[in-house]
Amino acid sequence: MESPRKLAVSSGTPVAEVHIDESLVRTLIQAQHPTFAGLDISAIDAGWDNAIFRLGREFCVRLPRRAAAAELIRHEQEWLPQVARRVPIPVPSPLYAGVPGCGYPWFWSIVPWIRGETADVIAPAPDQAVRLAGFLRALHVKAPQEAPFNPWRGVPLRSRAASVEERFERLAKRNVLLPTRILSTWRSALRAGENTFPTWIHGDLHPRNVLAQDGTITGIIDWGDISSGDPATDLAAVWMLFTDSIARERALLEYGADADTVLRAKGWAVLFAVMLLDSGLQDHPRHAAIGQAALRQLREDNA
Repeated sequence: MESPRKLAVSSGTPVAEVHIDESLVRTLIQAQHPTFAGLDISAIDAGWDNAIFRLGREFCVRLPRRAAAAELIRHEQEWLPQVARRVPIPVPSPLYAGVPGCGYPWFWSIVPWIRGETADVIAPAPDQAVRLAGFLRALHVKAPQEAPFNPWRGVPLRSRAASVEERFERLAKRNVLLPTRILSTWRSALRAGENTFPTWIHGDLHPRNVLAQDGTITGIIDWGDISSGDPATDLAAVWMLFTDSIARERALLEYGADADTVLRAKGWAVLFAVMLLDSGLQDHPRHAAIGQAALRQLREDNA
């Protein structure tokens, strides 16, 4: 989600570097995957990195909207099929890879449609915390040497400290003052023992990348940040997804997180919270709300 550069000013949603509309998607499909040419196409959403279009009832199309995301979708195409075979919650493993063409410069994917709404709209029930922990245990296995490395996810928190504290300062200038407990949590996370066993991680496991229906988690989406790194990065989702403190505690117990991993996970939760809040206040109220909620949950657990 975050551009690989030092943030000098508050940055909102990155501007799309190509124009992507239903006409372009239809042209690409007709040229490269004509079997799908007769299906309806409708725009669904656009995130920081990708535009999403529904394709018929069973599929969707995922296209990078900026150059920084072009390599990330290649990571999904290469590695997500392996993950999909191992984890107990559906993930949108690419079914077909599209290539540059028809004026569009990057690779793109046709993936399964997974039912549900994003978890900031439909909150998972408390019992889903244990299910999420099982998913993360299955995901967090040793990654091969050739797995992608992401300098912004899964790395030692100290390497992210400058950008996080810059966000603290920017929020303060907007009169958004973080509670002392949050700052203490962040400092404790920086002092925690480092991870010595990097694993596969999702890397961006916030509520808009989790789907739910009737309180049940139905899918984990947007795997552009898949990489080898500290699994505490993904455990941060516990404070973004669940308002029930007992559910959060059960998730961490079910996962088997030790004290240092919990501290680092809280640090990553602070990082995601201030990133979403800082950028969301610029132009994305849903991101800002996710950040505010995560900070409330963190403060509650450190009362």
